Amino acid sequence: MNDITIYHNPACGTSRNVLALIRNTGDEPTVIEYLKTPPDRATLKQLIAAMGVPVRDVLRQKGTPYDELGLDEPTWTDEQLIDFMLQHPVLINRPIVVTPRGTRLCRPSEAVLDILPRPQQAAFSKEDGQPVIDAKGRHADKP
Repeated sequence: MNDITIYHNPACGTSRNVLALIRNTGDEPTVIEYLKTPPDRATLKQLIAAMGVPVRDVLRQKGTPYDELGLDEPTWTDEQLIDFMLQHPVLINRPIVVTPRGTRLCRPSEAVLDILPRPQQAAFSKEDGQPVIDAKGRHADKP
């Protein structure tokens, strides 16, 4: 039974690193390429609520129509911002990971470590070579 889901963009290095960290536990998550299969309104609202963050925290600015749509204007309501994310899924920040231990926008990629149900199984470095997990399966920055 698969109990981990990642809303993934394979073109995003952070998203690829998070997916690799999940797989480094021995789990194979359900991978939803949200640009191809965007969440519906109810799912997006559920994800935002589960993360416990404001809607604006889920908006991605870089490489999106954020500026041209004027989404920095404080007059947009949460429902309107969700409408924009549904119309332009690229506005949804990524990766979002759902596990039995919580739902989180995993930026930076190490944020996923707090919600994974199983420990890391091997050493892991990000695509840029930065070590994240040591040979004993522990966070490389923590003793």
